[in-house]
Amino acid sequence: MWLNKKIQDIKASNSKLNMEKINHYKSITELHEKSGFEPPKNPLLSLMTCKELMTYSVGEDRFTGDFYMIGLKKIKSGYVLYGKTKYDHNNGSAVFMKPRQIIEVQNVQFAEKGFVMFFHEDYLSGHPLNDQIKKYGYFEYEINEALHISPSEEVIMWELYEKIRREYEENSDEFSREIILSHIDSILKYSDRFYKRQFIDRSSNVSGTMVKKFLTVLDNYFKENKHLEDGLPTVNFMANELAVSPRYLSDILKQETGKTALEHVHIYLIKEAKNLLLSSENNVAGIAYDLGFESPSYFTRLFKKVVGVTPVQYKKEAAK
Repeated sequence: MWLNKKIQDIKASNSKLNMEKINHYKSITELHEKSGFEPPKNPLLSLMTCKELMTYSVGEDRFTGDFYMIGLKKIKSGYVLYGKTKYDHNNGSAVFMKPRQIIEVQNVQFAEKGFVMFFHEDYLSGHPLNDQIKKYGYFEYEINEALHISPSEEVIMWELYEKIRREYEENSDEFSREIILSHIDSILKYSDRFYKRQFIDRSSNVSGTMVKKFLTVLDNYFKENKHLEDGLPTVNFMANELAVSPRYLSDILKQETGKTALEHVHIYLIKEAKNLLLSSENNVAGIAYDLGFESPSYFTRLFKKVVGVTPVQYKKEAAK
């Protein structure tokens, strides 16, 4: 009986390992081979319309790769998952994935109108875009934060894709890479603009702005004394409570208020600190620990950075 149980445990363990197995593709060519696609014309760059992809069946897989992906309206059914959320045929228009991001594909069928573009990180080596692309926060958004583009914006995306496609198909000289990267750069810049438009639209159309929701979560965190058990609230915690990714949270707050999520946390803490400094008999160290700071020195540095004076100086000046 013990042996049978041991065998069952081993089988269950192996099954779990198989479910957790993640394939890593060092090249776009490997991805094509695994998916049954034709080899890419350039091992560092792959361009396909969803009409072309409809002839292939993408089954179940979890993978990472050393490449970026830009996709536009490509899923008809099934889903792609990265982060904690799913992209299905009801969500989003354009998605952006970065290297080594875990992606899960489940029984995907592709819609006819759309494109997908893979470009290896090595394709950017030595080009200004290699650094610039890391500044685009939407590569770190969850998939439910996909870019919803308007018809006129979609025309722009398709025009740029077709320019890249023509260069990819028809030319192969010393100018090709520079021209293609300039068009990819344009797609990314336009996407940044379109996301900012989306932030504004959502802020004006959704009841209750993100900053109001953010401050409500902060208030509850301190009212429930979570700071005494878990320390200061992190941006990751705030994002999780608001069901968005940390980068998306900071970007939308920056759009609404000009300040990031971390800056809002700091402003809240300093406001509470000022109140305690003026109303409490506690010393600076005690106030720091009461607010959830790990050390009084960190509290003092942050207070001086935001206010311009130390907590002790602030208290003395207020008492004059």
